[in-house]
Amino acid sequence: MNLHEYQGKSILEKYGVAIQRGVVAETLEEAAAAYKKVQELSNNDVVVVKAQIHAGGRGKGGGVKLAKNADEAQEHAGNILGMMLKTPQTPGGLNGPGKLVQKILIAEDAYAPDFDACEEYYVSILMDREKKCNVIVYSTEGGMDIETVAEETPELVHKEWVDPALGLQGFQARKVAFNLGLSGAAFKNMTKFIAKLYTAFVESDASLFEINPCLKTADDRIVAVDCKVTLDNNALYRHKDLAEMRDVSEEDPTEVEAQSYGLNFVNLDGNVGCMVNGAGLAMATMDVIKLSGGEPANFLDVGGTADAARVEQAFRIILRDPKVEAILINIFGGIVRCDRVAQGVIDAYKNMGDEIQVPIIVRLQGTNADIAKKMIDESGLAVRSAILLQEAADLVADVLGK
Repeated sequence: MNLHEYQGKSILEKYGVAIQRGVVAETLEEAAAAYKKVQELSNNDVVVVKAQIHAGGRGKGGGVKLAKNADEAQEHAGNILGMMLKTPQTPGGLNGPGKLVQKILIAEDAYAPDFDACEEYYVSILMDREKKCNVIVYSTEGGMDIETVAEETPELVHKEWVDPALGLQGFQARKVAFNLGLSGAAFKNMTKFIAKLYTAFVESDASLFEINPCLKTADDRIVAVDCKVTLDNNALYRHKDLAEMRDVSEEDPTEVEAQSYGLNFVNLDGNVGCMVNGAGLAMATMDVIKLSGGEPANFLDVGGTADAARVEQAFRIILRDPKVEAILINIFGGIVRCDRVAQGVIDAYKNMGDEIQVPIIVRLQGTNADIAKKMIDESGLAVRSAILLQEAADLVADVLGK
């Protein structure tokens, strides 16, 4: 689950990580009040107005503006709130529709009073599945896309692996500060910053903490100016307060609807819709579609308790994608009975009528598969059935004209 910048910062602050302070606002009236609070907090008229969306590169799209006084802050707030912000990370990139900005963060000027004496770094913590460790990725090239830095100057990207059983050791935090070229008070503050950041990462069950830029101020404080936080969905049951931070308006509405029906659904860019039970079989089905000359339009796992109603909802969700030219249903009847799925397909087809304008291929194996095949074959509907996975692949190729 992705968080907004202001939400991620609230987690960091809870663990004693120094942050660029700010107040969130959703209206111009709230923005004016937020400016006054931040002005009093920082004793500075200069603030930064930041769009709050689940995407990076906001500054490049005009979503981050410096305001030198209350009038400028109000002007920037009016321009940013309600805009469709396009960044390299929003759907479709700079050529896509962008994301609607519904919230802004009025933040203090963390670079005051001496911008030139500040230094920007990059720090992130994530999981390295290959090494089965957490890894701290850091660089002196803060404020830039780390992918660009890694590609053009890989020697400037450092990594420190942390055994999750042992936790972060003191020498590792000091090594990070040393490799960033810090000394004196800045060195000590960075080691404390890394230690607290790592604790926040572990205890919040996060899969990513990214601080970019991580700022060394003129007086050697270390401050998280921006942060990107991704939490592990599977651990949210342990964090009711964090689960409440979910902003469904930032997510794909089709995926949100699918979750409400108990469907595991992810939108993709292909032309063949998939309806499968089990994540592993779903991945294999997508491979089969690609081998047959098509491209999967989605990942959809109906789960082991699929009934007729759930199958119908899955149909409706798949068919909302105008790019879908065919649907492949691939069910292994281990827990779920194949005849129940077949009945769901038949009911959905009858209930939806003219809404289904694409060929449907159904492959059912396992419990009551023979009964299910007979039900579909005798239904009189334009549904093509298969027994073997290769048969299903051949049918996909056939309907796509490959």
